[in-house]
Amino acid sequence: MFWALAAGAIDTRGFTFEQELQDIQTLNEWALEGRLEVTAISLHAYPFVQGGYALLPHGASIGSGYGPVVVSREELSMDQLRETEIVIPGTMTTAFLTLRLALGDFAHRELPFERIGEEVSSGRAEAGLLIHEGQLTYAAEGLTKSLDLGEWWLLETGLPLPLGVNVARRDVGERLPDLSAVLLEAIEAGLENRDEAMRYAMRFGRGIDVDLADRFVRMYVNELTCDYGAEGRQAVEELLRRGEAIGAFPEPVRLDYIA
Repeated sequence: MFWALAAGAIDTRGFTFEQELQDIQTLNEWALEGRLEVTAISLHAYPFVQGGYALLPHGASIGSGYGPVVVSREELSMDQLRETEIVIPGTMTTAFLTLRLALGDFAHRELPFERIGEEVSSGRAEAGLLIHEGQLTYAAEGLTKSLDLGEWWLLETGLPLPLGVNVARRDVGERLPDLSAVLLEAIEAGLENRDEAMRYAMRFGRGIDVDLADRFVRMYVNELTCDYGAEGRQAVEELLRRGEAIGAFPEPVRLDYIA
């Protein structure tokens, strides 16, 4: 999306955009403060910020049959995981919520997402919850997959797993539909000019190689990125409904998509 905005590839209709590069837990925390007009957040965080933000109908990261993984040095069963302290990338990540739905309550501690694999491979932790490119690199660190949350969710519900969403602050007001249209055009332009968009994105990568970045992008940039569609919206509703049922949110969820 940001390639099109930075390159001037689309008409921004008078909006000016400034790029902020932060990890997802930081973006979740900033959304609690209402710091940014438009931001990516974890779907898990949406009920905590729904008073100030509305969901954009595009830009989501949704995986079907794959997702964040729990890794360990030797494969652990679900029952064993319930008795194991698991290192997580943040309590407001959708990965953490989904793991709670799968295991129930479990012992956990937080670390920045990029340190979790090494924490497990070194023996300082028995298991870790990996997001982002860690889903693809854990085997190279000598780790074993004990649970794939995308696989679990698909078997449980028959639905893809929605992880990250884009939201816009409600006080943008009557220009929210225009803002949404600009951002959709930016996403579509990035998809139509994929190589250029990837080269731009790699300037801000975390030292991962192009092939790995391309694999990861292909996992989560798909037909549901431009529009959730009926299946994507059903998946969002189901995940939030189940989260609400276990008391994960401070108030009832109000799903509100910008037109």
